[in-house]
Amino acid sequence: MAFDLLESGNDDLVALYHGERTLTRGELAIASRRAASFLYALGIRRGDTVAVWLPDGAVWMQLLFACAQLGALMIPVSTRFRLREAQHVVDIANARVLVVPQRFLDFDYAGAANEIKASCEVLQHVVAVAQFDVPDWERFEPYPRWEGRDTDLLCTFMTSGTTGQPKLAAHTAGAIARHARNVGRFNDMRVADVVLCALPLYGVLGFVQAVAALASGAACVLLPVFKAEAAAAAIERHGVTHFFGSDAMFDMVLDARDYSLATWRSGAFAEYAGLGSGIMARAWDAWGVRLTGLYGMSECFAMTAVRDPEGDAGQRGLPGGTPVSPDISFRIVDPVSGAPMPDRQQGELQLRGYNVMAGYLNNPAATASAFTADGWFRTGDLAWAEGGAFCYVSRIRDSLRLRGYLVDPAEIEDFLAHHPGVLAAQVVGVHVEGEGDVAVAFVRGSATPATEEELLAYCRAGIAAFKAPRRVLTVDAFPQHEGPNGVKILKNVLREMASECLGLTQPSSV
Repeated sequence: MAFDLLESGNDDLVALYHGERTLTRGELAIASRRAASFLYALGIRRGDTVAVWLPDGAVWMQLLFACAQLGALMIPVSTRFRLREAQHVVDIANARVLVVPQRFLDFDYAGAANEIKASCEVLQHVVAVAQFDVPDWERFEPYPRWEGRDTDLLCTFMTSGTTGQPKLAAHTAGAIARHARNVGRFNDMRVADVVLCALPLYGVLGFVQAVAALASGAACVLLPVFKAEAAAAAIERHGVTHFFGSDAMFDMVLDARDYSLATWRSGAFAEYAGLGSGIMARAWDAWGVRLTGLYGMSECFAMTAVRDPEGDAGQRGLPGGTPVSPDISFRIVDPVSGAPMPDRQQGELQLRGYNVMAGYLNNPAATASAFTADGWFRTGDLAWAEGGAFCYVSRIRDSLRLRGYLVDPAEIEDFLAHHPGVLAAQVVGVHVEGEGDVAVAFVRGSATPATEEELLAYCRAGIAAFKAPRRVLTVDAFPQHEGPNGVKILKNVLREMASECLGLTQPSSV
């Protein structure tokens, strides 16, 4: 079967490192077959759903391959979720089994799971595992048959939910296996390489790099909780060759100066905190690593596209890139008319290929609205194309219409970040009656911070007048949320702050 990513011809190769524990590919394969027997004994059959509310570890991976063997659908649940959020996922999925740790990070997952079961008619079994870092269900004989098919739904990834209730983007076993192999080849993952999996497996970027490692014969180093010092130590200890994450994550690991990162040779990042150019320079200067930008989302997999590591620094850091397979197609169209846009003209990025989700689980209306009449997936992202690659600009809803001109806020952010008084910048738009969008900038000051007047003058002198922000406000930190793929800036909170500073809303009471 296409998803049997553990078949490399060498069962003795390490598959997982987790703290002091090591699991070979052969051991993980047998453990997964035992888990399949366990799930079968609970009544799980093809098409049933199993919710996994576990930290990263051997049991998480064991259950993934068990579900693939049975043709069941695994529903990862974020370990950051609490009862109400987890119940929302279980309800959407119609999960029949919910697997949890007995305890993790001082939260009673088993107790919460039993509360969910009491209010959910479909959920039949709560399974609490004592240790999530070693395989479970040793008393079961390995399941004797492989019943999964390439067309079976195998795993879902939760959407951000920034425009409504989160949805579950579902992908098939065949698509996951195909993408894992393509990502491995594109990033030159080889047998016995080591990939640091510092992002959670329930997130699409953490998941994709892990299955790509296994598809390539490489090992995964699992970190159930990200800490920069622990990540740097793991790179040195295990000889990590590949590491993918967010710009803020890389920044923190590069700050951990007591460890050698000399084995690290390949990495790509999603830029959420405006630190891309800085981390690229630091990784190259200190360790000779040519970091690149990437593009992906829950609906079309992480690393749908990646920048060429041999390109110049200015190109390498741009979000987007070349699709990792010729079987992934993209186009840029006018968001209103749907007409194709010429090169270097901005429009909506649309995708088509094996990497696009089968649909939103149990949500046919949302699925239908996500696709065009001719079968392209609407990403909702503003982008432009040139020479077979594309560059992500922003979410369409985050772009600004300033005095009639469509403006990418990242352009103003990048300009402000080049001022010596600015460490990082974020720009949002606020609608003012009679004027339209007005830009407001938020900056984190450097060691020699500049005043608002100085930064406004800098903008007026260096960029078109219509792009200059109305206000430039200095903050100690940007409001942010640590999601499954890294830390993201909360633009909606910045918009509220911008509205207050312009006197458009009443300040919030505390």
